[in-house]
Amino acid sequence: MTVILILGAAVWADGPSPTLRRRTLHAAALYHAGRGSHIIPCGGIGRHPPAEALVMRDLLIGAGVPDARITPEAHSTSTAENIRHALPLLRQLGTPAVLIVTDHYHAPRARLTARRMGLMADSASPPLKGSSPGQQLRSFLREVPALLVYWWRLPRHRHPPQ
Repeated sequence: MTVILILGAAVWADGPSPTLRRRTLHAAALYHAGRGSHIIPCGGIGRHPPAEALVMRDLLIGAGVPDARITPEAHSTSTAENIRHALPLLRQLGTPAVLIVTDHYHAPRARLTARRMGLMADSASPPLKGSSPGQQLRSFLREVPALLVYWWRLPRHRHPPQ
């Protein structure tokens, strides 16, 4: 069994950011295509409430995902926390296999983080709509040092979490 893990993105004062909406709707499409049996949206409260995971849960339900197939993780504030706080939920669901939904430039760091925490991780990224090549380049360039820091600092787990 594979669980779809959606990594958080901003909630704006007037609702979900385009990134949060894009990731969440992509995860819903993956669920409906049979790529995962359960969805864990991740993310706590950022600049604006409510928690990112709760906004994603509402979007998922609106996209036809049954509420019983959604388990929000609503406390994390970083990529590492998204995955670390999802570990107990994955244990309850009985699987170390995750399909991480995040943007393509962020996916290598997310996979590295999940694998270092003992998960069997793959990723799926939604198409980037509405972002300029300059925005995409800035996002990619920001990820390079972050990936190196995560690679250096995260411990390696030899076995999936029990």
